[in-house]
Amino acid sequence: MYLWNIKIVAGTLLLVLLLGVLYSSIFQSHRFFLVFENKYISQLHRNGPQPDFRTHDFHFEVPDHLQYKQPSILQGRTDVVTVTPWLAPVVWEETFDPVLLDSIYRPKNMTIAVTVFAVGKYIMFLKNFLETADQHFFVGYNVHIFVFTDRLDDVPQVKMAVGRQLTVRAVPSYSRWQEISARRMEMIQILIEEKLHNSADYIFCLDVDSNFHNHWGAESLGGLVAVVHPGYYEVDRSRFPYERRPASRAYIAPEEGDFYYCGGAFGGLLQEVHLLTKTCRTNFEADAKEGIEAAWQEESHLNRYMWINKPSKVLSPEYLWQDFKPRKPEIHIIRFSGVIKNYALIRPNV
Repeated sequence: MYLWNIKIVAGTLLLVLLLGVLYSSIFQSHRFFLVFENKYISQLHRNGPQPDFRTHDFHFEVPDHLQYKQPSILQGRTDVVTVTPWLAPVVWEETFDPVLLDSIYRPKNMTIAVTVFAVGKYIMFLKNFLETADQHFFVGYNVHIFVFTDRLDDVPQVKMAVGRQLTVRAVPSYSRWQEISARRMEMIQILIEEKLHNSADYIFCLDVDSNFHNHWGAESLGGLVAVVHPGYYEVDRSRFPYERRPASRAYIAPEEGDFYYCGGAFGGLLQEVHLLTKTCRTNFEADAKEGIEAAWQEESHLNRYMWINKPSKVLSPEYLWQDFKPRKPEIHIIRFSGVIKNYALIRPNV
């Protein structure tokens, strides 16, 4: 009897101990999530109120009996990487079916906004940009292109397809091309807050000194979308032209970073691009107060942002090639490319 009572007491103590450990675990876990949530709410509060963005339906429904090639998980591109370590798709030719994608996305009646800056002598590139965009960029979708320029009288008259519109916004002239580059984030942020937050779904920010050559469409849609720079996709990250000075808020250490992304082509959902541009602008202005200008202005801050905030979709160098570069074997198609130009003639302080 005495031995039995000892067993009961020991069993009770063990149960109490296990319940104590379980309670402690739950409490600490709850405390962790409270701290995380409070930090998140505090961050949102510091960033100020957010615009009321549209909600989105990510249900992928296709028309009944749509015919398309059978997909395979055993065959496909083997010469390039098609997914990042954080499981974001890397979009190359032959990794998607445009007919299938259009059948999913076109019925959603979305609006794709585009920003393009044609400041100073860069106005000379605008006509070809607009004409080639009309031929290749989101054909059959609602597209609203916003041109920022200091030369309102020189904006070309370009006939656009049904469902596409052009809006011109005046911006100041600058004596330094670096200032023009750096201020783009601020102007895109303001455009989203004042105009686009309830009238567009996605936005792409593109360089005017570039032309479209082939299809660019729904395969590029994603939460936060980056384009791998054609000049650095083959080299080690230690050679990327990141901002290397620790004093700058764009700083990335030599052993850090994923890819080097283009400042001349990025985009995504409106709310994601709004957060990107607002953050980059804030960091740029904070650097400026301390007398620091990042190595490649907004492109440096964009790369820092996208190292911390991973893109949900990465576009291959097909989406911003360079005309002076010979096409490599892995580049099966060029969709968008920067034209050959003499910077001494078009940049004010070169």
